[in-house]
Amino acid sequence: MIEVENLTKRYSGVTALDGISFHVGKGEIVGFLGPNGAGKSTTMRILSGFMPPSSGRASVAGYDVGRESLRAREHVGYMPENVPLYLEMRVTEYLRYRAALKGVRGRKVTERVNDVLELCNLTEVARKLIGKLSKGYRQRVGLADAMVHEPDLLILDEPTIGLDPNQIRQVRDLIRNLARHHTILLSSHILSEVEQTCHRVIIINRGKIEALDTPQNLRQRLRGGGEIRLEIHAANSAKAADELKRIAGIQSVAGDIDGDWHVFHLQTEAGSDPRPAIFHHCVKQGWQVRELTQARTSLEDVFVEMTQPE
Repeated sequence: MIEVENLTKRYSGVTALDGISFHVGKGEIVGFLGPNGAGKSTTMRILSGFMPPSSGRASVAGYDVGRESLRAREHVGYMPENVPLYLEMRVTEYLRYRAALKGVRGRKVTERVNDVLELCNLTEVARKLIGKLSKGYRQRVGLADAMVHEPDLLILDEPTIGLDPNQIRQVRDLIRNLARHHTILLSSHILSEVEQTCHRVIIINRGKIEALDTPQNLRQRLRGGGEIRLEIHAANSAKAADELKRIAGIQSVAGDIDGDWHVFHLQTEAGSDPRPAIFHHCVKQGWQVRELTQARTSLEDVFVEMTQPE
């Protein structure tokens, strides 16, 4: 659905995109992540036909976004981070207007507007002025606008910004359902939502792609080791810490006290899981174990490691 080859964009000597390449298959939900200024919005604007690249090639549904811009845009629904809306129009009126601009004709206009009103949970505000709506409802109007012409590809730039937790969950479920009929390129700073929603993730930093893989594979590639939390009842905390340090795979041990319990935070080597050895040692020493858990590496951990300054 999306093919990008050596895409470059320069602004007055500043390189926003530096020869990036990637592809997105039909029906995929792909997260597009990066810090502010990394090149995410520039890439999305090029794919949606809002600006040309300096060099390289990008195509949507087989149409080159530069040479066949109008044909490519027929297949794209774009929701920018700051949705431009006509605040003096009513929701239904605005969506009918936008549908007509995007080539929807005749009875199909009413059908599509009613469909997106229902999909985006806008039915109850359909006759209200957009200027009277909350930030959350305006975001949903922008999403409905992006979908109204049934595009093959949805490009969503921060679609959940300004939404409360219930609304974020609704949008997440909606995006999953949309993947049955649409390909979705999604940018968001809420990495937990990306992790739960996207099939693959692209991480871009300083105009270059740092990683492109599934969230699970990216977590496994994290260079640093993990952390294990151990809570035990032992007679001597210092002695227990010294013994734990000698277990293979444990790099360091830090301890706290919680009443009669000793709480240890064990830093482990990359790729190791010494929990069986820890448990065996606790049983051997007669220590009561209240907790033995390994902290789960998140997509946020991966993002920070790949994008933070050296």
